[in-house]
Amino acid sequence: MGAMIEIKNLGKTFFTKENQVVALEGVSLEIEEGEIFGIIGLSGAGKSTLVRCMNYLEKPTTGSVVFDGQALHTMSEKQLRKARQSISMIFQGFHLLMQRNALQNVCFPLEIAGVPKKEAEKKAKEMLELVGIADKMQAYPSQLSGGQKQRVAIARALATNPKVLLCDEATSALDPTTTRSILALLQEINRKLGVTIVIITHEMGVIEAICKRVAILDRSHVAEMGKVEDIFVNPQSEIAKQLIYPQGRKEGTFQKGECVRIVFDGRSSFEPVVSNMVLACGTAVNILFADTKNIDGQAFGQMLLQLPDDETAKRKIFAYLTSRNIHFEEEFANV
Repeated sequence: MGAMIEIKNLGKTFFTKENQVVALEGVSLEIEEGEIFGIIGLSGAGKSTLVRCMNYLEKPTTGSVVFDGQALHTMSEKQLRKARQSISMIFQGFHLLMQRNALQNVCFPLEIAGVPKKEAEKKAKEMLELVGIADKMQAYPSQLSGGQKQRVAIARALATNPKVLLCDEATSALDPTTTRSILALLQEINRKLGVTIVIITHEMGVIEAICKRVAILDRSHVAEMGKVEDIFVNPQSEIAKQLIYPQGRKEGTFQKGECVRIVFDGRSSFEPVVSNMVLACGTAVNILFADTKNIDGQAFGQMLLQLPDDETAKRKIFAYLTSRNIHFEEEFANV
């Protein structure tokens, strides 16, 4: 598969009477056909300006955008409008028409494109079915939850058979459970329809959940770009480290001798107790001693772990072990 969107040396400067603001400078990236690509950065990094430059709602000051093999800067306004039918957007605020029900909202872009009413309604019903809210066809936005509104917005965005779906902070207004369901829906749409999806967000969890590759924007520039797993494992830029470890790396210090002795009395040998505890509590421990045996798939023995100095981290560890019914004893070891 080739590139669906090629951005080359893109710059955008906003001019006012008093001064000028550089929103983007020297941005270059390629988004491949059929992939889910992430663009992440803190507020003011230039994310929303970049996404608006992708469909030329905002015309770049320098550089070029090539969409599906065509350079947008060479197009007339009429050609641009046609090209934009292949680049749909969904937003944080849903942008639904309050006086129209769900079906009429999804029909709206088809009406603008001159599609006959019957054909438009047939397509709209198919799209509402696809996003899982065919039963809300007659409901108005005021009668829908945030997640349902976003599903209507996604159905509307897909109605014109776009090649690219741009999602600008599309889950920022939603609770975590609804966010997960919307991200799962976007993955399903990507798989079923082959639509290229670009996710613009400030949340690393969204990138981790859905994207294969990511570009990290920092102060109008691309600070880092690559496969999501590579950047998570070994972030190079300061902004990547800040986004992945918002409270800093939790490495812990082990100056005192406070320890916890975990007793294994027949739990499954295949349960990674210490690993799960470290992940759940978000803090490191130091293994001082371990003597465990695997007897017929069950773990017997004990392990001595040195605890970090942080009191909150200790309480988390004790609470975790208690919640998992793992027998433990506090100790003070001469280390």
